[in-house]
Amino acid sequence: MSTPMVITAAMVGAETTREQTPHLPITAEEIAEDAVRCREAGAAMVHLHVRTADGKPSQDAELFRAAIRAIRKRTDVLIQTSTGGAVGMTVDQRCGPLTLTGEDRPDMATLTTGTVNFGEEVFWNPRPLVRDIAKRIKALGLRPELECFDVGMLDEARYLAKEGLVDLPAHFDFVLGVPGTLQARPEVLDFMIASLPEGSTWTVAAVGRHQLPFVDEAAKRGGNARVGLEDNIYVSKGVLAKGNWELVAEAAKRARAHGREPATPEQARKLLRLS
Repeated sequence: MSTPMVITAAMVGAETTREQTPHLPITAEEIAEDAVRCREAGAAMVHLHVRTADGKPSQDAELFRAAIRAIRKRTDVLIQTSTGGAVGMTVDQRCGPLTLTGEDRPDMATLTTGTVNFGEEVFWNPRPLVRDIAKRIKALGLRPELECFDVGMLDEARYLAKEGLVDLPAHFDFVLGVPGTLQARPEVLDFMIASLPEGSTWTVAAVGRHQLPFVDEAAKRGGNARVGLEDNIYVSKGVLAKGNWELVAEAAKRARAHGREPATPEQARKLLRLS
């Protein structure tokens, strides 16, 4: 049988606004309600950012705690917290969710392994900062998802492994299509896959109009996919998704068309080697 596809819902992000789509969840309750529907639609994991009451991006630990508790009260979906935060945040701000322990501890955390242009801004990740976040993730006993916006970030993951900060094989997320970084083309995805450390798993997160077509590309290649309002607000050309769950449902439909069933959270935990 084909390996199940792990579908991750990137629910909130730091860039999307309510002015762009009224369906963006902001409060802990809104996030949890959308997460339940994402789980029912086929998501095994949610990639979590949080916002303040007025919609501004935040990495405040208490906001993460509230969202995580609200989600876990309602569903068994895995929770992956961002350490990217928003452009301009300090490392301590970005690592807010890594201060959560016990029942509030996330299942996974992201780690971006290099600096890139990010539209008109710069997503700043020099080696000392990356080491710092990697140490905090490791100290919490979490497995990172290594976010790669460019090919060199794969080599940086190997560098971190040599320093004992990341365990190989690892799990990678190829973020494609952000202006200033690698663009979303099938040949780019193939090169990224070919460059992986042996035995590693991968997800592709293509942004904008490329998001759903790259679910097909991932399904055909045996990989996993991330969809959601963080990266794309349309379910089809000019048609706003009514929530993250609608993008997850479309991703699940595409996965099944290629003979891949959406993974359950428990299957995802095993496939991604989570504790």
